[in-house]
Amino acid sequence: MDVNEILQAAYEADASDIHLIAGHPPTIRVNQVIEPMDMPVISPADAEAMFKSMAPEGKQKTFAEQQDADFSYEVADLARYRVNAHRQSGAVGMALRMIKTQVPPLSALSLPEVIARLTYLPRGLVLVTGDTGSGKSTTLAAMIQAMNERYRKHIITLEDPIEYVFESEQCLIEQRELGRDLPTFASGLKHALRQDPDIVLVGEMRDLETTALAISAAETGHLVLSTLHTVNASQTVERIIDMYPTGQQNQIRSMLASTLQAVVSQTLFSRIDRPGMVPAVETLLCTPAVRNLIRENRTFEIPNVIETNRAIGMSSLDSSIAELYFNGLISKEDAIAQAAFPDKLERQLVA
Repeated sequence: MDVNEILQAAYEADASDIHLIAGHPPTIRVNQVIEPMDMPVISPADAEAMFKSMAPEGKQKTFAEQQDADFSYEVADLARYRVNAHRQSGAVGMALRMIKTQVPPLSALSLPEVIARLTYLPRGLVLVTGDTGSGKSTTLAAMIQAMNERYRKHIITLEDPIEYVFESEQCLIEQRELGRDLPTFASGLKHALRQDPDIVLVGEMRDLETTALAISAAETGHLVLSTLHTVNASQTVERIIDMYPTGQQNQIRSMLASTLQAVVSQTLFSRIDRPGMVPAVETLLCTPAVRNLIRENRTFEIPNVIETNRAIGMSSLDSSIAELYFNGLISKEDAIAQAAFPDKLERQLVA
């Protein structure tokens, strides 16, 4: 089986993910729904051959040792893919996430206008959070591209793997890939700060060392963009603080209060007005009141601050979901299923 033919057909079907699993036909995810392609079942030998045709030699060695490997794959003039190869039932399995080669403009992503304003920040920490597949990477890429078109600055991205490939326009952009160009995010970030960056993108703040370095970079005058797998703003702040030992948590609250500029939490919904996806977005902007709540360990009050500051661009997840529903973009069932407070939102939608 030719993997590029599979990927071409998946691209034409507008699939976001492709699963190549021995014992099954190629399977795709379109608008969050999994469906098999009209193709033959993949044999274990097919799966092995496709993996070897796609994975770099170093990643094949990693796979042989660890039974898992992450890498990127590109089909010329089509798309790039973020690939995870793994063992299942004794055979190779692969999950591919498609990254279209052209970075979409922020204006095409149905995001709140306040997200574009974040690209004008001179320094600080901006976090884009959400579940896997919620569009975090696309939002960050669009923000980087907006700055690339506007500023004359030095941007360094640390990614696992590189997804969108940028062309330096006004900015000088360097893209470094985990495993190929750097051993860990923490190592890459530590050395990036000696490379004269203005803006640093860290693919994920997945451990204490990376998180501490990202906050330190933001403290020293850089604009740092990163992601976390959290579903709302208050949980994001709590997750960062909980990474630290108890004795250091007061100090990190103070540092985070000084450096955090915004938290953007995304959830994707299937549209009902036309094929496609649309995001519901919770947005926290770090006003003096929010900074005080972080310092004083009162993060449970953050949702109230978001609700009372809509005029400056803040929005809770449920209010964003409600807006999508009343605009006829998503179904009531989906709205309630993904709400932070389903009972409260259901009453609101009925009213």
